[in-house]
Amino acid sequence: MSTLQEAAIPAKETQTATQISGSQAVLESLLTEGVEIVFGYPGGAIMPIYDALYDYQDRIKHILVRHEQGGIHAAQGYARSSGKVGVVFATSGPGATNLVTGLADAQIDSTPLVCITGQVFAHLLGTDAFQETDVINITTPVTKWNYQVTDATEIPAVLAKAFYIAKSGRPGPVLIDIAKNAQIQQFDFEGYKPCNHIRSYRPKPVVRKEYIEQAAKLINEAKKPFVLFGQGVILGKAEEEFKKFIEKSGIPAAWTILGLSALPSDHPLNVGMLGMHGNYGPNVLTNECDVLIAIGMRFDDRVTGRLDKYAKQAKVIHLDIDPAEIDKNVKTAVPVWGDCKETLPILTRLVQEKKHTEWVNTFKNYTAQETEAVIHDELHPTAGIMTMGEVVNVLNELTGGESIIVTDVGQHQMVTCRYAKFAKTRSNITSGGLGTMGFALPAAIGAKFGAPDRTVVAIIGDGGFQMCIQELGTIMQSGIDVKLLILNNEFLGMVRQWQQLFNDKRYSFVNIASPDFVMLANSYGISGKKISLREELRDALQTMLNHQGSYLLEVMVGKENNVFPMVPQGCSVAEIRLK
Repeated sequence: MSTLQEAAIPAKETQTATQISGSQAVLESLLTEGVEIVFGYPGGAIMPIYDALYDYQDRIKHILVRHEQGGIHAAQGYARSSGKVGVVFATSGPGATNLVTGLADAQIDSTPLVCITGQVFAHLLGTDAFQETDVINITTPVTKWNYQVTDATEIPAVLAKAFYIAKSGRPGPVLIDIAKNAQIQQFDFEGYKPCNHIRSYRPKPVVRKEYIEQAAKLINEAKKPFVLFGQGVILGKAEEEFKKFIEKSGIPAAWTILGLSALPSDHPLNVGMLGMHGNYGPNVLTNECDVLIAIGMRFDDRVTGRLDKYAKQAKVIHLDIDPAEIDKNVKTAVPVWGDCKETLPILTRLVQEKKHTEWVNTFKNYTAQETEAVIHDELHPTAGIMTMGEVVNVLNELTGGESIIVTDVGQHQMVTCRYAKFAKTRSNITSGGLGTMGFALPAAIGAKFGAPDRTVVAIIGDGGFQMCIQELGTIMQSGIDVKLLILNNEFLGMVRQWQQLFNDKRYSFVNIASPDFVMLANSYGISGKKISLREELRDALQTMLNHQGSYLLEVMVGKENNVFPMVPQGCSVAEIRLK
């Protein structure tokens, strides 16, 4: 055969394998998954991956945190603001165990993470080698899935599975522990294939239309229907579908703290916050509605109060992607399994167009009572030291509800969730189910990387700020622009409130001394100011928002101000106290 004839025959397509290390395979896998940023801290057992990362710096941005807990909280903030999977690197031993709090937080709040930890050489496993811990057994209760890699050839498939599990169905954290020998090992890399199916893993339950039809029938017959919505609406990217459902059905809707911002704060059917420090009407009227429609929420104890006195008069419809949540805490009349982005449009087509005007006005009447008893004095005090509520209220006026607000845990968290206004989804980032103090500072850093075009304000208590205060160094080195608003009442405020109300004011170890926060921020190259006068508040907040780069504003607030309304522990939601 002539050379010309040979040229005319198309060559067979062949995929040639390339020899690379396990560490390179990790990074190639991340690139194919679209990962742009990793939060991490190097160490001996993960050093080969960091060595490989040296050659990938122009394609994967690495943020050097100051503590692994800061790294995983930053990844959580990134995931929550961007809707993408957060990625964390940590070394073995203490590096891996420092992730545990963040893993537990992400697990209970359904945040998609892939955490990659280094591990000692495979032949040393079980020998109590230097910085060896059994990270797989330690993290099994707080991960959606975990796996230990001891052979580099597993890396591409394992990481593909990790990303699929982390982001599919009800999201959650995944941890992959990679032995050092697997990081170094050379193997034939044939490319990375993303995963979209795992046998025996069904991330979305089959939607059963007959249950949706039953739900629609109950809703159409209801005189006092009430919607409770949670983060499932946001995770399912179903904000528009949810809005169409409540607008057609005319049903008032209240939110959990993780559901906050799924519906604009000023929407006429948005009736407020559920739970222990929620709004008066939504709590009381939970025990008066005839049909209760729960969407993407899990009936947490802080929402329900006493279960034996919770909504016993109502027929409960529960829409959730996780079948394990159905009937777990509250018995349902109709379970609607599935992704609410799929189930809500079907339900909306079947419900009748209505306006429950009298029922909605009942919520407004309770709001008026709450405003007179609590809200007005909290947001518009005329004398005395500043309240947390008035700080949040002025911030609302200056941001127009356009900012991302990240909160820590405590009184300031409840006040912010009660009074902050949001115009866009994915704007409220907080530690919900675990209640992790120290969350806000690193989470705000991650949130800004996840949404670089939006203003990010971290509202933090003086106690929580000191738990991850070292992450000011991450701000300094990365040059990220976050606004840090410390509400300082010189107490561990929420514990103090409980000690006041239920322990006869026996203030046991809740007085907390703080450093000069502004001076400390300045030492990290961050500008700041401390104020204690009401007349300074608006200008100080405006200065903070206008400042180019990170800024810390410390506001001194009332030492013994309490957060009300409040459902005392052991009481029903209808027993909520205004004072």
